[in-house]
Amino acid sequence: MRVLSLGAGVQSTTVALLAAYGEIPAPDCAIFADTGWEPRAVYEHLDRLEKRLPFPVHRVSAGNLREDTVKKFSRVQGAGRFSAIPWFTSGGGMGRRQCTAHYKIHPLAKKQRELMGAKPYQRLPAESVHVLIGISTDEAHRMKPARNQWQRNVFPLIDLGMSRHDCLNWLQDRQWNAPKSSCIGCPFHSDSMWRDLRDNAPDEWADAIAVDQVIREGGNLKGIKAQQFMHRSCKPLAEVDLSTWAEKGQADLFGEECEGMCGL
Repeated sequence: MRVLSLGAGVQSTTVALLAAYGEIPAPDCAIFADTGWEPRAVYEHLDRLEKRLPFPVHRVSAGNLREDTVKKFSRVQGAGRFSAIPWFTSGGGMGRRQCTAHYKIHPLAKKQRELMGAKPYQRLPAESVHVLIGISTDEAHRMKPARNQWQRNVFPLIDLGMSRHDCLNWLQDRQWNAPKSSCIGCPFHSDSMWRDLRDNAPDEWADAIAVDQVIREGGNLKGIKAQQFMHRSCKPLAEVDLSTWAEKGQADLFGEECEGMCGL
């Protein structure tokens, strides 16, 4: 079975449409793992994309990451699921990262086993599921082998020699575009992504600020000594200077582009 891991961002959208246009072999299906904290633009894009694909899209979820995070830092004993987001800490560095595994990788694997008709704990033949992953040449260091022997990770964009820029051009030529796919409060956001959220999605920006406050005040309740922050500056998100290089009077040497490498 061939399955596309669909995040609905630039790269995975390109893989999906390459298959839809017959430029690569089509998967049997695509699976979108919904954290419940995706930007509205991602859900809207996924709705549009799903209608144009010749294979089914399954939406799966292991819960709402935002709600679980807020509950985890609440006063309620045992509330919320412990799936650590790697917040920046005042003590230096980042916390543990478990959110991707709990809310993305595990529900994807669970759905794949369900589609294969596997019973709990039943062994599947080696590499019986090929998982298409939208990693482009500029982020080839993110390529990893599958965690399970019954899976094999496949990287169509790498095979085609396509970078993220190539994907953007390919989509534009076919009158498509795609949002940057990552959770609203992801600590791997670049300043350009935070600015985009602030300027173009004020409700989602306000939500990120609210959760940013919760992870500090709630951390004190849970006995967490180091302060936790969404932004790498270790300042409250609402107080971070998100000015562009030009606004700061400096030359922009990097094009204010994160190349989609948000860690998800």
